[in-house]
Amino acid sequence: MGEPQYKRILLKISGEALAGEASRGLDFGVIGQVCDVIKQCNEMGVQVGIVVGGGNFWRGVKDGGGRMERTRADHMGMLATTLNCLALADMLEQRGVEVRVQTAIEMRAIAEPYIRSKAIRHLEKGRVVIFGCGTGNPFFSTDTAAVLRAAEIDADVILLAKNIDGVYSADPNKDPTAVKYDSISYDDVLAQHLQVMDSTATSLSMDNKIPVILFALKDPQNIVRVLRGEKIGTIVKEEK
Repeated sequence: MGEPQYKRILLKISGEALAGEASRGLDFGVIGQVCDVIKQCNEMGVQVGIVVGGGNFWRGVKDGGGRMERTRADHMGMLATTLNCLALADMLEQRGVEVRVQTAIEMRAIAEPYIRSKAIRHLEKGRVVIFGCGTGNPFFSTDTAAVLRAAEIDADVILLAKNIDGVYSADPNKDPTAVKYDSISYDDVLAQHLQVMDSTATSLSMDNKIPVILFALKDPQNIVRVLRGEKIGTIVKEEK
């Protein structure tokens, strides 16, 4: 199980995970550990695309809800993701990893505009590509952006690195009887309203037949374990 099971991955990292215990801002110790593992994946020959959330700085619905116009609040969330993209890029470059940041909203002074063919070319050259600004549209989450980019770059799998170690039948923080699933279908996730991704993201991954593996980022080595085929977290896939 030493060889990677996937050639091209889309890694989705929540903004909150990059904040560590503080839950806000950036924890460079945590980011450094994540970047060490991304470098390891890159050296294994795995092509790595990354979508980062922005919740450690701003969440459009939560932070702006009822006080700001939704579109503007979501645009602020897109800018928050860019902060995380630049932090990740810098830490990766410090480790000798070639990186390109592409944003769905043009910011030519600090990043490339997102162009699918260029993103794929960067991946083929062994560069890590970090996608910022979500889809570039309000009302869509960064989970949806992760699935969209995964479909566009033809990723083999979506790795959801979050603050929870898998998919549960209920919130394990509130319900001690919650059961963790090793594997579950997209249909069951939607039918049971489970908090893997939002329903738009789940439906999009189902339509494009892209498996999703959700696991805890608390131990960044979980990323490598998943790539090597170890049973970590929960896999969401088609029913057989």
